[in-house]
Amino acid sequence: MQTIYERIEALIKQKKMTKKAFCEELKISTGNFGDWKRNISAPSARKLIEIAGYFNVSLDWLMTGKERRDFGNVREQEADYFFDKKGQLNCRLEELPDRERTFITEYLAFSTYRRQQNDDSRQRDSDKPQADES
Repeated sequence: MQTIYERIEALIKQKKMTKKAFCEELKISTGNFGDWKRNISAPSARKLIEIAGYFNVSLDWLMTGKERRDFGNVREQEADYFFDKKGQLNCRLEELPDRERTFITEYLAFSTYRRQQNDDSRQRDSDKPQADES
């Protein structure tokens, strides 16, 4: 199974660029990039979004090696995690550790980005002229 780093490395090779040039282009320190390779750390959600956009690949593929349609029907299990029985948000953000707060903030940014990408894609599809079937 390929890691995120290995997929990024393959994209760099495919684009015929050096790792150093890639790091400079996306403002990633070579030390951080090396840490990704050694599994010491991983790219942040924001950086993954940037990388996916730079290489024009889906974030799903970059993170998992699979396109979204390959996941099938994924449903989250019901659980009370800062939610009441009606499913309304009752988050006590100030009670979360900094790391979890940061993760939630980045996830919300990703969700907003993904929704915008889907909206833009639908708009482009609706703007395409329909083939005349006569």
